[in-house]
Amino acid sequence: MARLRVYARIARVLVVVALGLGMAAIFTLYERLRIRNSMTRRQRWSRFFMGRLTNALPFRVTVHGQLPQQPMLWVCNHVSWTDIALLGQLAPLSFLSKAEVRTWPVAGWLALKAGTLFIRRGSGDSQLIRRQMTQHLGSRASLMIFPEGTTTDGQSLRTFHGRLLASAIEAEVPLQPVAIRYLRDGAIDSLAPFIGDDDLLSHLMRLFSNDVGDVEIHLLAPIASAGMERAALAYQAQEAVRVALFGEAVEQSKAA
Repeated sequence: MARLRVYARIARVLVVVALGLGMAAIFTLYERLRIRNSMTRRQRWSRFFMGRLTNALPFRVTVHGQLPQQPMLWVCNHVSWTDIALLGQLAPLSFLSKAEVRTWPVAGWLALKAGTLFIRRGSGDSQLIRRQMTQHLGSRASLMIFPEGTTTDGQSLRTFHGRLLASAIEAEVPLQPVAIRYLRDGAIDSLAPFIGDDDLLSHLMRLFSNDVGDVEIHLLAPIASAGMERAALAYQAQEAVRVALFGEAVEQSKAA
């Protein structure tokens, strides 16, 4: 009986994915018919899809803080692929993703049609991506990046890489730091992280075989980028997220 419940929950996610495929197919039709297809429309539809996907996931979501009222470069710690759905439902957003995602069946096509920008690590195209990000932000469209560059188990925070934050400085838009934390029974959730050699089906089975978990999303105070060095901007954002996740005591214990 429990296994049937798990499969039913996964089926619900697949129904939402089917909805996303239908929406992406409409965008493809627009492209072929040369119908104007603005980023605003893509982000609005993507937000709708992310909201439906979030509702199908086994999480209770609590949001702290105020949503920004202007385009910003959002920066957040990264724990799982579910971060994208949980954050993407909050506001019209595009995402920066590793290039491998573009090759994923279904998910890669959906990400492309939603306006995702893709970057190949170590390929030397960081300048091109930075220009694309700057143009994207300059068109008054918000963008989300995960400056750690990879997922973690949620119990630590990796260094925020400042290279891509130059786009916010060039586009003269603020940073919106965000902290996302997965909890289960009041402790850091060990089931939610999607790391290492984890695969999507195993991750879904793990999540849906257990009770609903909690997710806290903290929208922190925006950080002005004007006149900032990218390394200093990255450190300031990293510290804001670290304090939101782990508190001041972490830094104090290191200093001791």
